[in-house]
Amino acid sequence: MPIPGTPSRAALVQHLIRTRIAGDVATPRDNNLAHYRGLANGERYFWLGLDLGDRWQDEQDVLAVMAERCGVNDDPEYRFGQDTIDPELTVDALDRMAARLRKAAESRQRVLLATGHPGGLLDVHRATAAALRGAGCEVMVIPEGLHTSEGMVFQFADVTVLERGATLWHTHSPDPMAAVLDGLEREGRPLPDLVVADHGWAGCAGQRGLDAVGYADCNDPALFLGEAEGTVQVTVPLDDHVLSPRHYDPMTAYLLGSAGLTGDDGDDPAPRD
Repeated sequence: MPIPGTPSRAALVQHLIRTRIAGDVATPRDNNLAHYRGLANGERYFWLGLDLGDRWQDEQDVLAVMAERCGVNDDPEYRFGQDTIDPELTVDALDRMAARLRKAAESRQRVLLATGHPGGLLDVHRATAAALRGAGCEVMVIPEGLHTSEGMVFQFADVTVLERGATLWHTHSPDPMAAVLDGLEREGRPLPDLVVADHGWAGCAGQRGLDAVGYADCNDPALFLGEAEGTVQVTVPLDDHVLSPRHYDPMTAYLLGSAGLTGDDGDDPAPRD
């Protein structure tokens, strides 16, 4: 059944578990560990635009951070089967993100929103953009004509995305965000005060010294390490592509409610299942 209005913390936790946004998630343990190993081995694909240097060369150190900040199983001998995201950690991180959104709204800051996971998180970012604009923030418009080796960079429903072959594209690359920030500097325009994003979009922004908050799955450890090091301000642990994008609506409603924001045109960003 849908959750009416803005859910309580307890109701949201149960919803996250039921829809597998958190709790027993779909990402298998062996996939998680392979990504942790790749990051520790210096494979830049897994760094999501962050410069992790030689600080995370031990896969077990990466696992320890992921257990602490995401809630995966902390047993290094557990190598196959189901892995987990702690829904309490998800809501804790949403509360931290809400505090940063509230600050942006109170100061009417410039905000840039972007996603490398449009199939799952596009509407989460769109609703956040609408709420921030309604509170007086400037939702930044990116320069035209930007592109990377993967495709074109443009905005759709106020959210910056990668487009390829007339399709919104899933990407982990930091290059699209780098193209946006470089384009703003070329035009002599100010950079955003806050970036709300995921994947390499968030990592690149944080690495360049911008305030960055974002979402990350349990097989994408870099943003959690970035938060541990202070490069990324907030990383919300969740499965970033569940069965229906509508399952994220209660989470979005909780986030915006906790931030003291409302949805598009003053409407309640209430959930639909």
